[in-house]
Amino acid sequence: MTTWSVVGTISGTSADGIDLAEIETGGTTVSRFGPAETVAYRPETKRRVLEAAAGKGTRRDAWPDLARVVTQDHAAALRSFLDKHGLRPDAVVLHGQTVWHDPTAGETVQLGDPQALANALQVPVIGDVRLADMAAGGQGAPLVPVYHQALTRSLVGQDRQPLCFLNIGGVSNLTYVDGDRLLAFDIGPGNALLDDWIRHHGAGDYDAGGAISARGQVDETRLRQALDHPFLGAPGPKSLDRYSFSGAFAEGLGLEDGAATLLAFTAQAIAKSESLLPRVPRLWIVCGGGRHNPVLMGALADLLAGDVATSDMFRIDGDALEAQAMAFLGGRLMAGLPTTYPETTGTALPVVGGKLYTPGS
Repeated sequence: MTTWSVVGTISGTSADGIDLAEIETGGTTVSRFGPAETVAYRPETKRRVLEAAAGKGTRRDAWPDLARVVTQDHAAALRSFLDKHGLRPDAVVLHGQTVWHDPTAGETVQLGDPQALANALQVPVIGDVRLADMAAGGQGAPLVPVYHQALTRSLVGQDRQPLCFLNIGGVSNLTYVDGDRLLAFDIGPGNALLDDWIRHHGAGDYDAGGAISARGQVDETRLRQALDHPFLGAPGPKSLDRYSFSGAFAEGLGLEDGAATLLAFTAQAIAKSESLLPRVPRLWIVCGGGRHNPVLMGALADLLAGDVATSDMFRIDGDALEAQAMAFLGGRLMAGLPTTYPETTGTALPVVGGKLYTPGS
């Protein structure tokens, strides 16, 4: 079987930086896991990305110049990464920086110029990874489930299924795996509301170790009202923008009580998703930044019926997983294999996503 060295890149909605990871794949399995790291955006780039995303699709005149800046940051990060590890990949996957996602309007915007990046690196670049799915009637998200399924086949025993991969980034989403059955959807807020709360109160960029949340008391009345949001009970496939939910229901609370209430909202929204699945999962494998918050992990362990474990316990790098997944999607495009399915994004048929840009084209 032909295999390719592919480097995946992605920057999440928190704009913490650019995740990079190299794998070798033929599009069905991973034959080798290569290096992975995260490179921070320049501070000005991060500020502009967060402003653009907070604009909720209204500040479009700023997007072209920001796309140029995002591309520059990706090019610098990739040059350093490739040189440092002596990599000469067959392709790089540019997911780009999401600043707007509205599947009801058929819109998703990931800033970054694949052709400019290919020219800068002199390496083929795969971009536009969500567009074909949306053109076929899909939500354009989540994209990672097919990679989760590949990991399950190689790293997790059949006796632990059905299981869910739970990614907690700015948004929380899950992939349900039960043998060959694959379902996926966005759940609700992940870290975004809590991060915004902490930042707004000048207490840092995020609740490190859950220390602030742990000192607070949950406002149960406000929490119950927030959990009535119709999205949380709707069946998948479904997807969110980072700003689809608001933390305004915590306004008027102190720093610690507000943090505790917002964290509880994330945890209980995830617990509600259990009822939307065909069978109760035996195992939840938690990926993304949320797995580093012991207070959130403890809440999930109390609320969910199955075991809750971090991805690291299964030799899965939870910080590199989404960048690895982008690389895996690139391998599937090169092999002509679908990247999304009706059961993961709601597309009308399996879709091979992405477009290949060659240097100088």
